[in-house]
Amino acid sequence: MSREWRRGTIELDTAYTVFSADGRRVSRATGVDFAIEGGFVNIRVPGVPRVQVVSAPAVRLITVEAEAEAEADGEVEA
Repeated sequence: MSREWRRGTIELDTAYTVFSADGRRVSRATGVDFAIEGGFVNIRVPGVPRVQVVSAPAVRLITVEAEAEAEADGEVEA
């Protein structure tokens, strides 16, 4: 199964965090690649050498970048 990666911002509920590029725990990560898979969100934070995974209930809000969405639909020319 291949993941469908998108770019955007992930906001987590209060008790949940991911690591930022400088090693801090943050509840909001911008400019990340993410893929929803089953009941989990896979998150690639720029500068972090591993994929971080959170359960779907940990997520407060996902905002998809408009350009990334349009590229996925083939509407933006390179």
